[in-house]
Amino acid sequence: MRSSYAAMRKLLHAVLLGLVGAGIVHIVVLLLVPEFSERDAWSRLSMASDLYRMTRLDAEAGGAPVVKSVDPLFYATACRFDLGEGVVRIKAPGHVPFWSVSVYDRSGHNIYSFNDHTANDRVLDAVVLTPAQMIDVRKDLPEDLQGAIFVEAPIEEGIFVIRTFVPDDSWKPIVSSFLEKSSCELQDF
Repeated sequence: MRSSYAAMRKLLHAVLLGLVGAGIVHIVVLLLVPEFSERDAWSRLSMASDLYRMTRLDAEAGGAPVVKSVDPLFYATACRFDLGEGVVRIKAPGHVPFWSVSVYDRSGHNIYSFNDHTANDRVLDAVVLTPAQMIDVRKDLPEDLQGAIFVEAPIEEGIFVIRTFVPDDSWKPIVSSFLEKSSCELQDF
């Protein structure tokens, strides 16, 4: 009887110790959630620039990168947009060896991607809009949008990211210029 009482006591002690430990871990995790949730791409971009403003993501532009790139052979820029305010047009003049584009929702989920092989003459000219806005634009498509790529995104807020390939150091100024001259503008139709 004494040994069963001692065993029960040890088991109760272990259970209580486990519950206290789990409670401490739970509290620590809850306290750390705001620290990690504010480090998403949307929050970092909002601290770096306003809506409809292209922001370099790589360290090549000077300073610390907004979002760490996994590939040093690519430079990138991004802009945040709000389709509730209207249609967004993204353009970049010139030619680089390769560019790709991704549209993300505010949570970072990829909504749409394309690259220079799907664009007219490999020129970056894209319009991001909701399906309802697309219906309105189709009624009377402006002539300057005839060659643009239309991205219907069922979102209100999002991020447009342009990535460009830098094959060697001689391309760095050309690629940097391509990204610096890119634009992200709210359009009225």
